[in-house]
Amino acid sequence: MNIIDELSWRGAVNQMTDEAGLRKLTQEKSVSLYCGVDPTGDSMHIGHLIPFMMLKRFQLAGHHPYILIGGGTGVIGDPSGRKTERQLQTVEQIGENAKKLKTQFVHLFGEDSNITIVNNYDWLSKLDLLGFLRDYGKLFSVNVMLAKDVVASRLEAGISFTEFSYQILQSVDFHHLLKERDVQIQIGGADQWGNITAGIDMIHKLEGSEQEAYGLTIPLMLKSDGTKFGKTAGGAIWLDPEKTSPFEFYQFWLNQDDADVVRYLKYFTFLGEEEIEELEKTVQEAPEKRLAQRRLAEEVTIFVHGTEALKEAENITEALYRGSIADLTKRELEQAFGKMPTVTVGPEEKAVVDWLVDTKICPSKRQAREDVQNGAITINGIKVTDLEEIVRPHKNSEGSYIIVRKGKKKYTLAKVEK
Repeated sequence: MNIIDELSWRGAVNQMTDEAGLRKLTQEKSVSLYCGVDPTGDSMHIGHLIPFMMLKRFQLAGHHPYILIGGGTGVIGDPSGRKTERQLQTVEQIGENAKKLKTQFVHLFGEDSNITIVNNYDWLSKLDLLGFLRDYGKLFSVNVMLAKDVVASRLEAGISFTEFSYQILQSVDFHHLLKERDVQIQIGGADQWGNITAGIDMIHKLEGSEQEAYGLTIPLMLKSDGTKFGKTAGGAIWLDPEKTSPFEFYQFWLNQDDADVVRYLKYFTFLGEEEIEELEKTVQEAPEKRLAQRRLAEEVTIFVHGTEALKEAENITEALYRGSIADLTKRELEQAFGKMPTVTVGPEEKAVVDWLVDTKICPSKRQAREDVQNGAITINGIKVTDLEEIVRPHKNSEGSYIIVRKGKKKYTLAKVEK
């Protein structure tokens, strides 16, 4: 199957500048292509992941992906998808973010001969103002730039010359990679169409209309209810395990709606058509088993965090489902309960009734006694019914944590001061 056919089957193509040309090019030879991301933060979230999954598919099909980290354009700020001006960051902060993003990309794609990571600061920082205006600015019509969606949507609120010039810099990137690395295709989100076509127009002006340069964008990702994909009540789902733990990451995918899961299997996994069709049948015939969601969660968690992280996430999920957290490791406890209600307690040991009152988990000794006697209190995964039971840290927590469950689902993490 041609890579364009595969992307189309997966519903991963929004627009192409020349579909016939792209099919011919990718069929005849191994091509180089790129996708860029600005390091305005120190981690990508799953919304960023979508176009880079497309790059990965090209890589697996034998093509050569380039990942462009926008150390130069990040200093300027892409107006795409924004209603107001971006708060500019320092060059130093952008540089630190770029290092962290590069580490994430190496983890996702591997560090071998069939992937290249570049930073556009290396060439954009060498442009001088007069050269920029003379060599590139002259090629752009202000009227055409104003008509681009990314600019037109900002005219009412206002857009600075800094952000207005962003599409020129992105065009310079495409031309630079074409001339220096023979990169002929640029991939981006739906909001990048104007910037991508501006780059192709500039390339044709500089290199001639016969020069092959192509653009491909992916659709805007929305959930079946029309809301934006990748956002939760707790905020974005990050690829950095320090921002979103592998357990939280796994749970996000595991909890996807039946109406969305097959589409996400096509987008976010490398499973083949036959297996995805089988999983689609399970959604229709046995939705309560959630086999498609589990497969989705497994595949994406392995891709982003690795096999060991998946095992931890599954272990935590199983323990919480069965209420058997006694054997979880310290790291697993931190993932499972790190964002649950938290109290701080001293190192001294106390009987369970006094301890529950001191931590305000129970409002009074009378209520604490009733809860213990009724079997409603579980400490570190073990039900407590003895009023004289001494509360101690979880056996695997190195004396750091006590996990309390009141009733069936109300957990509290107690951090022990040392």
